[in-house]
Amino acid sequence: MQENLVIVESPAKAKTIEKFLGKDYVVKSSFGHIRDLAKKDLGINIGEGFKPVYEIPSDKKKVVDELRKMAQKTQTVWLASDEDREGEAIAWHLTEVLGLPVDQTKRIVFHEITKRAILDAIEHPRTVNMNLVNAQQARRILDRLVGFELSPVLWKKVRPSLSAGRVQSVAVRLLVEREREIIAFRSTPYYRVVAQFHAADDPDKTLFKAELSSRFETHEEAEAFLRSCIGATFTVAKAEEKPAQRFPAPPFTTSTLQQEAGRKLGMSVSQTMSVAQHLYEQGLITYMRTDSVNLSQQALAQCKEEVIKLYGEKYSRWYNYKTKTKGAQEAHEAIRPSYIDRQTIEGTPAEKKLYDLIWKRTVASQMVCAELDRTTIVIDMSGGKQQFVATGEVIRFDGFLRLYSESTDDEQSEQGGEGILPKMAKGDRLEAEQITATERFTQAPARYNEASLVKRLEELGIGRPSTYAPTITTIINRGYVVKQSKEGQKRPYTQLTLTGDRIAEKSLTENFGKEKNRLQPTDIGMVVNDYLEAQFSPIMDYNFTANVEKEFDRIAEGDITWEKMIEEFYGPFHQMVDKAIGTQTDKTGMTRILGTDPATGHVVKARIGRYGPMVEIEGAEGEKSRYASLKKGQLIESITLEEALELFSLPRNVGVLDGETLMVGIGKYGPYVRYGKTFASLQKGDDPYTISYERAVELIRAQQASAAAAHTPLKSFDEEPELLVKNGRYGPYIAYKGKNYRIPKGRKPEELTLEECRDIIAHSKK
Repeated sequence: MQENLVIVESPAKAKTIEKFLGKDYVVKSSFGHIRDLAKKDLGINIGEGFKPVYEIPSDKKKVVDELRKMAQKTQTVWLASDEDREGEAIAWHLTEVLGLPVDQTKRIVFHEITKRAILDAIEHPRTVNMNLVNAQQARRILDRLVGFELSPVLWKKVRPSLSAGRVQSVAVRLLVEREREIIAFRSTPYYRVVAQFHAADDPDKTLFKAELSSRFETHEEAEAFLRSCIGATFTVAKAEEKPAQRFPAPPFTTSTLQQEAGRKLGMSVSQTMSVAQHLYEQGLITYMRTDSVNLSQQALAQCKEEVIKLYGEKYSRWYNYKTKTKGAQEAHEAIRPSYIDRQTIEGTPAEKKLYDLIWKRTVASQMVCAELDRTTIVIDMSGGKQQFVATGEVIRFDGFLRLYSESTDDEQSEQGGEGILPKMAKGDRLEAEQITATERFTQAPARYNEASLVKRLEELGIGRPSTYAPTITTIINRGYVVKQSKEGQKRPYTQLTLTGDRIAEKSLTENFGKEKNRLQPTDIGMVVNDYLEAQFSPIMDYNFTANVEKEFDRIAEGDITWEKMIEEFYGPFHQMVDKAIGTQTDKTGMTRILGTDPATGHVVKARIGRYGPMVEIEGAEGEKSRYASLKKGQLIESITLEEALELFSLPRNVGVLDGETLMVGIGKYGPYVRYGKTFASLQKGDDPYTISYERAVELIRAQQASAAAAHTPLKSFDEEPELLVKNGRYGPYIAYKGKNYRIPKGRKPEELTLEECRDIIAHSKK
């Protein structure tokens, strides 16, 4: 009989831990959860106090059998799943399935996979914490109830094959609300005025910029102001210099790591969590599911040593951040390197980048603040009340900025201070070298990216940071949301420049509206959201969803039972489901009338069809309607009549080639160009609505050349004219007397002899 069996969730984690324990310990993996709620029916006995019905999935039965046999032959079983509620639930399921006494089985937890942490955990085992297990059970049961009962309602009332979830649906609501803000937004122009000044008595004429504190709505107002500047005198009304400090950000939590990795490294939330998991399992970082910003005394000491070694004593400070989140995850440290003195690691490029980010953030949190000088100069103008303002910021001591600076989600903010400004005093005269009024435009709210959505979900208390990755993945996979990038559009703008006593006007162009990896709700996502809000407003309420999380925290703390929490939720929820099923859905709410087709006088509308969002021109009595699918990025809620009518312009005639019409259209297999009986698929980047004649000809010629090559034999034989080696759609083959024979893999068709061809034919399957 072996002495000790240690069970963890992942093989990588098992491999790492095995290095730290002696020969008396065998470490095995459960490969995640070993059982879950039964997939058949609901998997919950509602009439028996919401008793869950668990089953072992077929792909886990072999693992379970192996673990059960090993447990029976082991003196002591140690359960070493992750240090969070889900990990606790995995440990409890193992006790149940393997027949281990829950109050006697040794449960060990650690927040880092290091020899010290593992051995310390072995020295201080505990039993399975049923409060944490029950909190996780409550989450799983409640989410199953919501999904199981909501989804059939959507099938009946909206469209088949739809689904809903508690946190996912609320996340979609956030995106829908933002999209409607964007749709309703109307950009308006304004003029921003910036002047270049120098002190009147400065022989070097050192220039600095200052911006007018007010803005103008029209071209006429901007021009009138510039004219008022001709011959005006400019005087310093106030020159203020103040010291300031900038403090480092705390070490990473799950949420802030997801956000910063998205902003700095361009990683998705799911990619960040996957890479972090690999780093943790290799023993390189502490546990990556945590709400805590706390660092251990040992980590603080190591950070101090590292900072002094790299930058000197004056850069070091000892500061332990306090976690403000009530009910924070049980892992009691922030995400940090397991060994602070290890600045770089071996691994994939993504692992190296994420580790570097974690290392810098951790060490920077223990560095002194940056010392700044902030200067503000207010400039009066004769003959008017307007004032110019110049701001400057100079770093006197870089502090933590020498190592790391936190990024932000605000990509639309204009540049701040100029840097160093010349020394000036109240009453100093200034000369305006140039004053420029530039046309700008108000900007719509930005669509969420993954980082900003995570930030907003956390602010609202919706879900757990550890659930954000699967939440975002789920709403994208369901087709409720798309993650896409958009090229910017050209936009003209005007610039007026006053130099001396002359005003010059320029017409310029700029790119606007460019987006990268932004989340946009689809039409079906918006329809589902609207229906759920109408019928299940309490479930879709942000406060309700946040309060559910607080209830889970109370269960984890032992304040309430999970059965009571589920019971209080289910009664009102089930009543809402029954009411929704009995309520007639207003289908017109899913249809938008766009206007009238000028060619026919018939109604044009946008709606959700059997195959997705589309536009329709109603047919006359006895005639069929005409339909067209929406383009990628178009929404029922925002498409215009003109854009809808353009969708009916296909198939369109793009010209004549050798007496034959070139037609462009969209078919079963996508957009195409047709020339007689020849069809050529449009390539990526080709738009069927705008493709040129020249490009259409290019595609047809390429298709003709490809077809000709396919019909030209690779090889023929004078002795056997009927036998040909050809290149077909699915590769080379032998054609002989009306039949085709596949050429065996590895044979070069152009090198086949007549005898070899005959042999292939003779031995081919009849």
